[in-house]
Amino acid sequence: MGNPCYECPLPVAIPPEKPFLESYFVPILEWAPRYTLELFKADLIAGITIASLAVPQGISYASLASLPPIIGLYSSFVPPLVYAMLGSSKDLAVGTVAVASLLISSMLGKEVNPNENAKLYVQLAFTATFFSGVFQAALGFLRLGFIVDFCPMQR
Repeated sequence: MGNPCYECPLPVAIPPEKPFLESYFVPILEWAPRYTLELFKADLIAGITIASLAVPQGISYASLASLPPIIGLYSSFVPPLVYAMLGSSKDLAVGTVAVASLLISSMLGKEVNPNENAKLYVQLAFTATFFSGVFQAALGFLRLGFIVDFCPMQR
């Protein structure tokens, strides 16, 4: 690209390339080496504070969706753990919401009575949430979150 006899007086260090797949799909591999004990203490206090709210909230949302309380307990701590490893925003709240519980209850309640056939009801709830998760994961892996900007907002 230039004069081969010319030597740059101030050499510029080129940083090593980061592996694309690791930093793109698993952000924890990028920030975990810089994680300190002070950050862990702050995260532990924040985690205890959030758990004191999220665990009862998850259990109550499970009953709102006519599901066993243990499912609400799982839903209160599994999503944050998964997001801690795969998420890219440290300021995002992840957990159960009342709207999703009501939608599951109203959608499945039309097909199966949760009191008469509880096993089938739980299996259908798992199937619906599994496919919802697969769809969301596909959107996340393909980095298609910008599509939400095109969804109309009702006012």
